[in-house]
Amino acid sequence: MTDSSKNGGLSPLVAGGIAAGVLGLSALIGRRNAPDPSHPRIRRWYAKLDKPGFTPPDKVFGAVWPVLETLAAVGGYRLLRAEPSPRRNAAVALWLGNSAMIGGWTELFFRERRTGASTAAAGAMAVGAGALVSTAWKVDRPAAASVVPLAAWLGFATLLAEEVWRRNNNR
Repeated sequence: MTDSSKNGGLSPLVAGGIAAGVLGLSALIGRRNAPDPSHPRIRRWYAKLDKPGFTPPDKVFGAVWPVLETLAAVGGYRLLRAEPSPRRNAAVALWLGNSAMIGGWTELFFRERRTGASTAAAGAMAVGAGALVSTAWKVDRPAAASVVPLAAWLGFATLLAEEVWRRNNNR
């Protein structure tokens, strides 16, 4: 990768600050809605849901999300450092939008218990992550590659959310 500051990309400090801020805000929102012992009401509700057999253990969710979001933030950092262009700006907007939707999903699912809406949101995130990979690929291939695991996980998460919604639509 060339020195992006020479071609108009954000400085490492500014790009890093934005990426860290996005990652930190997402972590705070996710933590606010986590079904862990610090949120007993959310934890009880989540434990009572009829979940499919392919639901990963809670510890897997706790381990996977930070890795996926960190990888996406690395991609966002790289995009912010890239030369500004309409394509770069679209990729940055998709990254920011997906990051915001992740926090929004936890609010819909865990706090508001809107399993149908959260299923639709998961599908939108999967499509958005796919669009981010496609758009970023034309700007910075390592940035695009850093989001592929998130896009795949979101596809799985959409199937999981739909199954939880189907099994629990009376709750």
